[in-house]
Amino acid sequence: MDQTKTYDALKLENQLCFPLYACSRQVVSLYTPLLKPLGLTYTQYIVLMVLWEERDGIPVGVLGKKLHLDNGTLTPLLKKMETAGLVTRNRSDQDERVVVVGLTASGWDLREAAKDIPEKMGRCLNLSPEDAATLYKLLYQILDTL
Repeated sequence: MDQTKTYDALKLENQLCFPLYACSRQVVSLYTPLLKPLGLTYTQYIVLMVLWEERDGIPVGVLGKKLHLDNGTLTPLLKKMETAGLVTRNRSDQDERVVVVGLTASGWDLREAAKDIPEKMGRCLNLSPEDAATLYKLLYQILDTL
């Protein structure tokens, strides 16, 4: 039996997870110089993006599902954002067990400051619109099956 073929599946070059991981790290690092002047991390930025869309606030559980983040990651992040004056966290009037996250005026103001970030990031990635759309579709296909 050929030992080389037995262990081919363990080669880094044969792993789908590695280029996904490496690309993710690189793309997130490209955000850093754009977000740092706003005082934001990438994770805080994506939280704000969801909140900017929702307008009236969102339960923490729903926010976690949208961002694929667990409560153990989200809760300290939201506490930090609340301390920074970007978000509010309040118990739901309908169900006291549910915490609803909303934006403060400062959180809303950051939307204007961040409005050019997606375009700037798009210029960093050397992908045609068609390739970007294909990649987007494939990545969400993977996320939806996990």
